[in-house]
Amino acid sequence: MTVTRATFDEVMVPNYNPAKMVPVKGEGSRVWDQEGREYIDFAGGIAVNCLGHCHPAMVKALTEQGNKLWHLSNVFTNEPAIRLAKKLTESTFADRVYFANSGAEANEAALKLARRWALDKFGPEKDQIIAFTKGFHGRTFFTVTVGGQPAYSDGFGPKPGGIEHVAYNDLAALEKQMSDRTCAIMMEPLQGEGGVISPDADFVKGVRELCDKHNALLIFDEVQTGFGRTGSLYAYQQLGITPDILASAKSLGGGFPIGAMLTTKAIAEHLKPGTHGSTYGGNPLACAVAEAVYDVVNTDEVLQGVKHREKIFKQKLAEINAKYNVFKDIRGQGMLLGAELADQYEGKARDFLNAGGEEGVMVLVAGPSVIRFTPSLVIPEADINEGLARFERAIAKVVG
Repeated sequence: MTVTRATFDEVMVPNYNPAKMVPVKGEGSRVWDQEGREYIDFAGGIAVNCLGHCHPAMVKALTEQGNKLWHLSNVFTNEPAIRLAKKLTESTFADRVYFANSGAEANEAALKLARRWALDKFGPEKDQIIAFTKGFHGRTFFTVTVGGQPAYSDGFGPKPGGIEHVAYNDLAALEKQMSDRTCAIMMEPLQGEGGVISPDADFVKGVRELCDKHNALLIFDEVQTGFGRTGSLYAYQQLGITPDILASAKSLGGGFPIGAMLTTKAIAEHLKPGTHGSTYGGNPLACAVAEAVYDVVNTDEVLQGVKHREKIFKQKLAEINAKYNVFKDIRGQGMLLGAELADQYEGKARDFLNAGGEEGVMVLVAGPSVIRFTPSLVIPEADINEGLARFERAIAKVVG
């Protein structure tokens, strides 16, 4: 059967508006479309393809597991899930892991656990969840309501209650909102969708202290920042504080759908058998691939390499900006970077994304005025240079 981009419009629900070209093949940080045209991938499936496309370790793990065992219900466990959970607990604060299929599901589990923990320990009045404006935590109705972008949650009827929002990096506003009724704070250790915004060190420390003061749990949404993206296995490991619950997905599977919620033994005990579940959570194929990703990513070579690539990206973007004065700020950490457009180009991020596609480079946006780069953690330096050369040509087109 021959399919084209036009076929998409005939058969798919119109909640997406994908590019005109259809990718058909990827290798490393390069992608080819139906016409055989090549692109350099700085998008990485939105911070997912942390080892690029078709990495040999992932292909090997998927092939080997595919010849053994594909799926079981959670009436049983399986070896890949147990091995992956063991590795995650050995390299983080966590004692216990719950597997899901996506970041939204990992965050949903985190929020449900926090509410159940508060109910069991303090009673039904302790139900308030506080999150941050411009935050993003997924598209289930619970997680999209906790996310601080009403455009994503409005228009679906009454929202889940007990949820408040304050500005990111505003500790005074958070302190004013918090009380002993607060059950949990949910935050990204670096806001991705909201514009690639890093937290102030004092803010992060203050959030942890406020949680301790009010017997509230600190939930870190590391769906985008986790699994090597910022130069450590998880971003919290560079911030000097420890969350109580952590959600992981995206890079965790390197392109295979998987999510995980990590927490301590004492908190985990509040999800007793039957309180929460997932048909595909802990799937052997997903866990086998994620374990292979873990074994590659959680090495000094890769994690130090992420920081090295960050320096190259920021330096090259600064050089481009010196010519075109197109960026107000170049920020972010590791391979999660944002270039905020100068005032005269405000709201035109998608114009740069589209021009990039025409020049053979795939980038992202983070809101209407920020270009986002989330390439492979192991992208070759030659591909960074070539991709940014193509992006410079795209910039020249847009700015005229």
